[in-house]
Amino acid sequence: MNASSHFVLLNNGQGLPWADIPEWPAEEFVHTAAAEIERGGRLCAWFGLPEGTALRLVAVVAYDADNALAVGRSQPFAGGYPSLTVSHPQAHLFEREVWEQHGVMPENHPWLKPVRQSAGAAPVNAPCFRVEGGEIHEVAVGPVHAGIIEPGHFRFQCQGETVLHLEIALGYQHRGIEQALAGGPHRATLSQIETVAGDTTIGHATAHATVIEALAGVEAPLRAQWLRAIALELERLANHAGDLGALANDVAFQPTAAACGKIRGDFLNLTALLCGNRFGRGLVRPGGCGWDLEPDRSRQLAERLRAAMAEVGRAADWLWDANSVLARFEGTGVVSAEQAAELGLVGPAARASGLVRDVRFDHPAGWHRFAQMPVAVWPDGDVQGRAQVRRLEIQRSGAFVEEQLDSPVDGPWLTEMPACAPNMLAVALVEGWRGEICHVVLTDDAGRLRRYKVVDPSFHNWTGLALALRGQAISDFPLCNKSFNLSYCGFDL
Repeated sequence: MNASSHFVLLNNGQGLPWADIPEWPAEEFVHTAAAEIERGGRLCAWFGLPEGTALRLVAVVAYDADNALAVGRSQPFAGGYPSLTVSHPQAHLFEREVWEQHGVMPENHPWLKPVRQSAGAAPVNAPCFRVEGGEIHEVAVGPVHAGIIEPGHFRFQCQGETVLHLEIALGYQHRGIEQALAGGPHRATLSQIETVAGDTTIGHATAHATVIEALAGVEAPLRAQWLRAIALELERLANHAGDLGALANDVAFQPTAAACGKIRGDFLNLTALLCGNRFGRGLVRPGGCGWDLEPDRSRQLAERLRAAMAEVGRAADWLWDANSVLARFEGTGVVSAEQAAELGLVGPAARASGLVRDVRFDHPAGWHRFAQMPVAVWPDGDVQGRAQVRRLEIQRSGAFVEEQLDSPVDGPWLTEMPACAPNMLAVALVEGWRGEICHVVLTDDAGRLRRYKVVDPSFHNWTGLALALRGQAISDFPLCNKSFNLSYCGFDL
């Protein structure tokens, strides 16, 4: 067993009294968190909790091999604290975020700069890292891009065509969602959650429902858990199919690009058949689901799923049968397993580097406690690996949904929700299509949401994209970028 002997343990989708969480002085808390990571843990969340003029730090660590989560907190403090990033780079963005939001200095942090905002509400424009030398030049890209995509700024330090360093500056989509969630749940809460990252509506809504149910001491009906699992895999199918098409387009392989654009729409239409909305809005809610799936629509869904799976299988075969595609995919944008582990990468980006890291397998909750699927892993850590993981997950998600539709679960799909318990903390992890989604919620004396922390998988993975570009030709950036396909708005909370 690697699981914590210092932080308090809980399971995914579980709550516990705030008073039961152990606390330490800030410096000792950092050392304790470092020991948890060195024992085999992985940092899921690290955030600040204001208490008057002081601040607490709260950490959530995952022990994947033990199906356990661990939570600890610091005592209130003011001033600085020793940086965890110095020994564990996976903390670097978390500590920058705490510094940006609360003004608390992580001492000796190697690259302390804003994460989302500077100069008030303006997007990040702090100085970027510079490589000096007579043959060095700098290329700035964005925040406005040629395609219809979200805004982000990319600063390349190059020697000729070779990228020595890429720095990514975001914040242009910052909406203050975490601040807006405080004081809830209220009428707008679910809509805010569904738009954290619109292409991950089901993933974030499922994490939200799970964490609120944990705080209220309620478990969603089994049929609702079954419906949520189907919807989550349909969301994965649509986005992975779209990504294969986008990768094909970036290497000018039009047969798969054109086919997958259409097939993505087919998978989105299956979600619309399930709940009336192509992105799944209104389906998942605390206490269960807003819609049921009658037998006639279930049969239609299964028939259309089989047709879409056959089409996406053919489109993927075309892609991997083309030597011109393989020549561009293989060996491009490599992130090693050691680098992926050190940075705390999650989702397909981690699994493509050989890490067996999947919430559905490591921390199963909801319906995934009863129905699992093999984890798709690839060893090479390149564009090819990230594409292959998507291909494997398409196959396995399609088979999973078909199997679930063949064996429906009877019973109610929605239960009454009581109020959240006061002074409780709960954690929910969900394996969204980009990777691990983490929601951590603390209630106040009245059972309202005192602090709502959201960690989108993109928060972990943007640094992986920057690392993948080192030593690559700058012309490889679009392909590497698409192989990660990270969310700007999911990061810019």
